[in-house]
Amino acid sequence: MLIKDFRKCEEIIAGDNTILRELLNPSREDVTIGYSLAYAIVKPGEITYAHRLKSAEVYYILEGEGEMYIDNEKEKVFAGQAIYIPPDSIQQIKNTGTDDLIFLCIVDPAWKVENEEILE
Repeated sequence: MLIKDFRKCEEIIAGDNTILRELLNPSREDVTIGYSLAYAIVKPGEITYAHRLKSAEVYYILEGEGEMYIDNEKEKVFAGQAIYIPPDSIQQIKNTGTDDLIFLCIVDPAWKVENEEILE
């Protein structure tokens, strides 16, 4: 049985400047899944660097509020929402609130460094 506690996962600053804790990735864990799962935080007033993935991605907002940018679209986002980000889309998320913007990142197929391009 594999159970991961995000508080015990290493905290890193991702290439897009998100505070990130990777929970599951089949290239690093003995799991039979095709996606990766990470816990992410964007601090108040911060915006991630524009970037794109070769994989599809879903953000599930756990806490906070912000603005999601995908290609030429912008929408307000809140806790309880899931956001689909198509492969090869330019994406950013901005925290417009006063508390941390906390969300899960699900990448399918699983995230790999060579499949991400930072644009800033």
